[in-house]
Amino acid sequence: MIRRLLSGSVLAAILASSPQAQELPKSHGLSAFGDLKYSSEFKHFDYVNPNAPKGGTIRLAGIDSFDSLNPYILKGVSAGGVGLIHATLMERANDEPDALYGLVAETVSVAADKSAITFDLRPTARFSDGTPITAADVVFTFQTLVKKGHPQYRFIFADVDDVKALTKHRVKFTFKAANNRDLPLQIAGLPVLSKRYYEKVQFDKTTMTAPPGAGPYRVAKVEPGRSIVYERIKNYWADQLPVMRGRYNFDMVRFDYFRDRDIAFQAFFSKSYDFREEFTSRSWATQYDNKLPIKDGRIVRATLPDATPSGVQAFFFNMRRNKFKDRRVRAALDLAFDYEWTNRTLFYGLYDRTNSMFANSNLGAEKPPTADEIKLLEPLRSKVPDEVFSKVYQSPKTDGSGRNRSNLRKAARLLRQAGWKIVNNKLVDQTGKPLTVEFLLFESSFQRIISPYIRNLKRVGIDARIRIVDVANFQHRMQQYDFDVVVQRYVQTNTPGIEQKTYFSSKMADVPGSRNLAGIKNPAIDYLIDKVIAAKSRTDLVTAVHALDRVLMWNRYMVPQWYKGDHNIAYWNKFERPKIKPKFDLGMLDTWWYSAKKAAMIDAGKAPPKP
Repeated sequence: MIRRLLSGSVLAAILASSPQAQELPKSHGLSAFGDLKYSSEFKHFDYVNPNAPKGGTIRLAGIDSFDSLNPYILKGVSAGGVGLIHATLMERANDEPDALYGLVAETVSVAADKSAITFDLRPTARFSDGTPITAADVVFTFQTLVKKGHPQYRFIFADVDDVKALTKHRVKFTFKAANNRDLPLQIAGLPVLSKRYYEKVQFDKTTMTAPPGAGPYRVAKVEPGRSIVYERIKNYWADQLPVMRGRYNFDMVRFDYFRDRDIAFQAFFSKSYDFREEFTSRSWATQYDNKLPIKDGRIVRATLPDATPSGVQAFFFNMRRNKFKDRRVRAALDLAFDYEWTNRTLFYGLYDRTNSMFANSNLGAEKPPTADEIKLLEPLRSKVPDEVFSKVYQSPKTDGSGRNRSNLRKAARLLRQAGWKIVNNKLVDQTGKPLTVEFLLFESSFQRIISPYIRNLKRVGIDARIRIVDVANFQHRMQQYDFDVVVQRYVQTNTPGIEQKTYFSSKMADVPGSRNLAGIKNPAIDYLIDKVIAAKSRTDLVTAVHALDRVLMWNRYMVPQWYKGDHNIAYWNKFERPKIKPKFDLGMLDTWWYSAKKAAMIDAGKAPPKP
């Protein structure tokens, strides 16, 4: 699926000279703090081959199933790649931290005080059914997403006061408050939906009928829950735009779904699909080299750098449940997880421990707080853990032997301090109710990691277990917060902003389907998120993010897991890729292209030349 960056704001502010703020000159792009790599005359992104041939098919894998082609609502599990049929007002440059350039919108202008943003649409822009895209479609899209879309849209766009179609191809958004740093690019990242189509079709329901979109592909065939095929639109209206030249080169993109990861892994080597990114360290370390297509060179293995913040992957506690409200209990559960043994024994030492919500970037608070951070945190001194002001967060460590006795003794002591006691080898509260912990999964691959963790939890008297449900049930329980502990990954952007509210703010804690899975309700965190959003320079932003990171980590809302700052990929060697990889993206689906010559060699059982 096309990844979109929804964060930041744009251009340097100037004083307005009238009661209604003046607009800055029209621009071809936006960025968080005014920096744009590409001029208005740029021909294509540096990380593409502008002459890449079109053609061929790429086959990809999905896990479990899907039941919807609408990715913008709370209901349903949307199909892999469905974003390919849609296009946004502006398109992200994947070699800049936060810049977007015109796609459906040709130019953009922002009020001098950032109280409004206006887009001039391209008259040539079309939906896949041939109908023109107008400002009325943009107005309809915004209003529909806010009223009927996923709850996150209502939250993200809460500060939009009004949206109007000024002309057929000009649309203006006005804001409730000026100097909103984050909102302009959030709006620039909006998809554009067809008003004409949805006047006849109910938007807020799951569907297997694809709507007309403004993206480079249309849906060619769907087998519900099993497969979906996208076909490239010939003479696509945006093909020769600078933001699209050399991109989306495959004639067909196919997703086939497999019941679980192990089946999908074996299917890859039998040529059922073409490309996989490997997220399981054991498989990467032990299960590739002995495969014949690897040995004879028909499949290529590669490790590509990933310069994006890895964010955080962790076991998140559902703090809506009383048993997780005490920080000492959460800290005890953290002490019971033996990461060093897990990494050595199960991951072959391939990972690094996560100690930040913004790992793999300079946004992580990896050093003691600076004077500027202390100044920012000082008003919160009585509301945050004392460690925030003096220590760098570090997850508990062990010697990796598997004998986690020291940390388990510390965990038992914390649990006693929190009011729990051992009765008949079970940890119970003052009423005799046992402490139970259930890990909710939708597939089995994580069991081998959680099972040793459960053994440690049982050693301190905690009744821990795993529950595996199908993906639809899993998603429903996540949306309704019906779980104890889930594994969640928050992918962070290079310029954190309003999305932090959807992850961690009090207002989102009880909104069904929000990304605040832990149920965090903390005024100190709300305060720091506002400071992140209000930052006027990248230096101020890093200071605010570091402060937020410290408070989040020391509150121990989760048990941090691990990260790897690389992409481990394997693919049947029938593709070519540009010499330059996009810095902040893998680039496979939108910058690679098909080689008929290599494909013929593979079909003949021969190994093509390596890239």
